[in-house]
Amino acid sequence: MAVPTRVADRLAAGLKRFQPVLLSAKARDVNESDTSMIVTDVMAELFGYDKYAEITRELCIRGTFCDLATRIDNKFQMIVEVKAIGLELKDAQIKQAVDYAANQGIDWVALTNGHIWKVFRVIFGKPIDAALVLEFDMLLMSPKTETDLSSLYLLTREGMVKSGLYAHQHQKEATNEFYLAALIISEPVLDTIRRELRRLSGAKLQVEELRSLLIQDVLKRNLFDGEKAEAARKKVARSSSRTLRARKDDDSSVSEASASAEPPVTTE
Repeated sequence: MAVPTRVADRLAAGLKRFQPVLLSAKARDVNESDTSMIVTDVMAELFGYDKYAEITRELCIRGTFCDLATRIDNKFQMIVEVKAIGLELKDAQIKQAVDYAANQGIDWVALTNGHIWKVFRVIFGKPIDAALVLEFDMLLMSPKTETDLSSLYLLTREGMVKSGLYAHQHQKEATNEFYLAALIISEPVLDTIRRELRRLSGAKLQVEELRSLLIQDVLKRNLFDGEKAEAARKKVARSSSRTLRARKDDDSSVSEASASAEPPVTTE
């Protein structure tokens, strides 16, 4: 996603300002409360949220206040779970925040120790789950690197308003190994491969025969087992069905147009 110049300048300046702050805090091994103060400043000065109107510690869920939450136009966007800067982040630490978010219908949860950020999309299922969508370490970022600024942009107020995290998640899902594997063995792709094989070598394979060869001998077998593989197959199947229906509708329209364009048959 392209980062507006004004925002890119703010992100670059913010990195230069906060990297020494974070390094110093890490060297002093500051506690969770002090880390939370730094994170609040990062979210205001670097990510662009109004510190007094759009960042809150007052979101109470089931009698417990979350560490931080962002809200834009009075709608909560993300819960931020803060750990002390010296702690190693583990995905399990996000569970309580995910439960809080699900209870409030909030899609995004971030886990951070100030310099490392992990952002999760809440999955509203049974049971409630979360998928890691974005991860970066601010201490390893460069204010001159476009990809680093693009990652930071996804957490900015501007990026959130433009649904940047959603777009990033969709792109990540569309390029994960399970989705690509499911796409390769989908019928439209297999038909294309089968035609190319016949054109190049004269080999005549049925779709199922080709699919079996790809699964058994070409692709990694683990890409076709488990919940992620099944979810990817269903997603590809839905997409393929929509494409086929659209093609049939187009073909029908073309046929009808051709029929109506034919000159009437006259007999003498």
